[in-house]
Amino acid sequence: QVQLVESGGGLVQPGGSLRLSCAASGSIFSIVIMAWYRQAPGKQRELVAKISSSGSTTYAESVKGRFTISRDNAKNMMSLQMNSLKPEDTGVYYCNTAVTPGSLYRWGQGTQVTVSS
Repeated sequence: QVQLVESGGGLVQPGGSLRLSCAASGSIFSIVIMAWYRQAPGKQRELVAKISSSGSTTYAESVKGRFTISRDNAKNMMSLQMNSLKPEDTGVYYCNTAVTPGSLYRWGQGTQVTVSS
């Protein structure tokens, strides 16, 4: 399996911003729909945002207007700009495919985002 490496998490105060990055190996990245997921403590992993190979985006209602997903197919990179962060955005953030995640790319370690004053 090809690999994914997430980075960019950290501790931020409510209202702050963070930018997450996802680096992918393999040549298939540019043709698959990719997504960001998050898992809060004690909760199931949920899809936060997804982006098609051509750049069409979809967001969960809870992050719409605050988060922006983007990708650079030439660099096999994907990003998630997170603004106006709230405590409920706290969790481990992962990137993977939007369809059957974990089957094409093994799940990475994720990156921890903590929103707290």
